[in-house]
Amino acid sequence: MTLGALMLDLEGLTLAPAEADLLRHPHVGGVILFARNFSSVEQVTALVQAIRAVRPGLIIAVDQEGGRVQRFREGFVKLPPMKVFGDLYATDPDTARQRSYQCGWLMASEVLATGVDISFAPILDVDCGLSQVIGDRAFHADPQVAVKLLREFIRGMHDAGMAATGKHFPGHGSVAADSHIALPVDDRPWAEIEALDLVPFAALARELQGIMPAHVIYSKVDPLPAGFSPFWLQDILRSRLGFDGVIFSDDLSMEGAVATGSFSDRANAALDAGCDMVLVCNHREGALEVLEALSKRGQFPEQRRFEALRGRFRHNWDSLHADASWTLAKDTVGALA
Repeated sequence: MTLGALMLDLEGLTLAPAEADLLRHPHVGGVILFARNFSSVEQVTALVQAIRAVRPGLIIAVDQEGGRVQRFREGFVKLPPMKVFGDLYATDPDTARQRSYQCGWLMASEVLATGVDISFAPILDVDCGLSQVIGDRAFHADPQVAVKLLREFIRGMHDAGMAATGKHFPGHGSVAADSHIALPVDDRPWAEIEALDLVPFAALARELQGIMPAHVIYSKVDPLPAGFSPFWLQDILRSRLGFDGVIFSDDLSMEGAVATGSFSDRANAALDAGCDMVLVCNHREGALEVLEALSKRGQFPEQRRFEALRGRFRHNWDSLHADASWTLAKDTVGALA
């Protein structure tokens, strides 16, 4: 089935008839679920099944990083913020890497058991002590340590059967402003960005199946926010780093995207820059405007990249939670939360 370039959200706990009609639009390619779409394991599993009944191949996503960003909670293991693995690394590197692997496996296994394909994880941003929106979501302030922990987390996701999506390229950790409510500007030169923020992306680009760029302007490098920049997405990410997975825009309703113009302007700019799929969340009129723009473009994303995003295993919830590996991961990772 051919997927379109728009990922959108849903209003509540069940799929409304109007939303089912919207999902049938050929230029819809995915659905992202939020905390408002979750009340229990059974409910969200039924919601996913309802989505699949309308469009079986849609990419269904959630932000299930851990810590502050965990949309599915009741019935799921409480996941720690990723900084705890960095803190543990200072005293016990081997255990830190092991716990990072277990957390990636645990998170992915539980999400996959509901039928959801991907969690937008992990965070590859380097914690520079500047960004409150990143903060303890990041693994470490040292990019080399972050790479060691990230590689294990990604390996855990992969062993569970889930694709990994790194964010926020080329790094959101060195700006104080929150791109949800502002357009951050990073005034550092290329050499500083390359030596710090870009390190995890350069090291792990070929191990990721998805990447989400930041709504941040790196003014000494390019005048456009990274998610709308052919330089960042094509010259650096695709050509220099060799990334061949799906590039997701960050949410086009965020304040960091507003300066690019209307919703249709934002979608066209992101796709022209090199994004494969654009997200429009919490703004139904904006999503409809983007669908109209996509219909006028008449182009569909390169489908082969989407194949790698689909969950390779579909864990049964009951059998997963009877598995000794789940019990071990729950006890060791859950104790860090």
